[in-house]
This record gives sequence, structure tokens and C-alpha cells, in this order.
Amino acid sequence: MDITHDSTSKSIELSHGKVHYHEAGEGPCLLLIHGSGPGVTGWANFQGNIARFSESFRCIVIDLPGYGGSDPIEGEPIASCVSVSLQLLEKLAIEKTHIIGNSLGGIVGSHIAANFPDKVSSFVTIGGVGLNIFSAFPGEGLNLLTAFVEDPCRERVKQWLQSMVYDQSLVTDELIDARFKQATEPKTMASTRALYSRESINRIADMRRGAMATKSIEHLSAIQTPTLITWGRDDRVSPLDIALIPMRLIPNCEMHIFPNCGHWAMIERKDEFESLVSGFLTLHEPSFN
Repeated sequence: MDITHDSTSKSIELSHGKVHYHEAGEGPCLLLIHGSGPGVTGWANFQGNIARFSESFRCIVIDLPGYGGSDPIEGEPIASCVSVSLQLLEKLAIEKTHIIGNSLGGIVGSHIAANFPDKVSSFVTIGGVGLNIFSAFPGEGLNLLTAFVEDPCRERVKQWLQSMVYDQSLVTDELIDARFKQATEPKTMASTRALYSRESINRIADMRRGAMATKSIEHLSAIQTPTLITWGRDDRVSPLDIALIPMRLIPNCEMHIFPNCGHWAMIERKDEFESLVSGFLTLHEPSFN
């Protein structure tokens, strides 16, 4: 089967409404969970990786609630994303899966791995999971997301995209236009506002200071599944120091840092990322060993 948007596109009805996802390949399940930001979808994050991973795995690339073709859902965003991801797996009769999560998707994946260990074979995160130690919160990329929410124009999307990558040549007019079009779709805009309004970011900042700081990471030590943390050395959205606490708290954890790479390791360092992660997933898949 050709790996295209339309050939892999599927949707299913859950308790709250429709969830859209892409599916390709056969074998053990691999759930890919995208990040957040203007115009993001599962396809936008992982379209370049599906061909490689679907050679060995049944790839399920979800659109989280309120993103892409998925209906929004009421409630706290992270908990809602966890719930919908688990409902999708149940509806598809998938008892166990590997997880790759980018940024927000990594946070969602970490809660699934911590609280539903029997459902997760291994966990890979691309940035996002952890807590700022030396760097300020919010960082450059998050501040640019808030700027877009307050002034949703094409130039703001361009500035945010430029903060996402080390290689600025990746930020093409085509990419900017596609992301701006999706970002200003009403449902997507509402999802972005829920996470990145000034009020929301200030609330998150308050929770990452003082006695409340440990709340966002206390679940990490419960992750017993084999875990691979990947990070771009030059990440301007989630600076590298964020990875230090999860690297220590997650017992069966290893870490890989990509040089000359921003927040999108799966895009900027595509070949190296796919080779590294394919090896990790295969190592921790019983049917391959």
C-alpha cells in the first residue's frame, strides 16, 4: 500500500465523538502521538516516518482531541488525551502497544506508560517530558505559541516554526501556509488556545515552581517499561535540561541527544531517528526475539 494521507486515513466513533487516525503496516502495534501547536496533526508530525516503521509494525497515528480530524473533548487536556488514546486502542482491540510521543504526545505517552503498564511494550519520547532545571519556563517556543494565540496571523506561525528547527531551510512557504490554514480552523484554534493562552501558560508556570513542581513529574518513577528519551541538542521549545530529571527517575531509561537538531528530531534527523528507534522497538518486542 502506498503511504499517503488518504490511503491511511481512518476514523472511528468513541463516546465523545469522532477520532481520526492513520493506519499502515502489520504486526505489533506502534501508537504515534503528535505534539501540540498551530496546525499540528498526527500526519504533520509523522508522515515521513510511517513508511519505515510500518515495515515491522502496525502503525496507528492518532489525531488527539481537537486536532486534525478528531472532535474536541471537554476536560483537562492531558487527561482527555490519555483517555481518548486508550479508548481508541480498546476500540481497535489492541491489548498492547509501543508508543512514540512527540512533545505533548510524549507527556501523554508517559502517563499511559506510568498508569497502564500492561498496555505498553516500550516508550519513546521526543522532547517535552520533564521539568526545567536551568532554563526558564516558558521558553522561546512556548512564548511564540502564546503570541500566535493572541495574534493568529501567518507571520506568527512562521516565527513559531522557525523556533522548532535547527535547520531553517525546513521552514518553507509551503509549510507555513499549510500550518497556518490548519491552525486557523476553528476547532484547532480552540484547542491551541486551551493550552497556550497567556492564562494557561501562567497557570502551568505556577505549577512548575515550588512545592507544586514535583506534581508534573511524580508519575515518571512509575514507568517501568523500557524507555528511550530522544532530544535535539538545540531545542528552543523544550531545552535539553528538561530531560535530566526523567533520565534519572525512569528506571529502565536510556537517552539519545541529536546534535544540530531542534524540537522535531523525527523530521530533522529522520534517518538517524528511524534507525535508532527501530532498533530500540525491535529489541523490546518479544515476537521479534
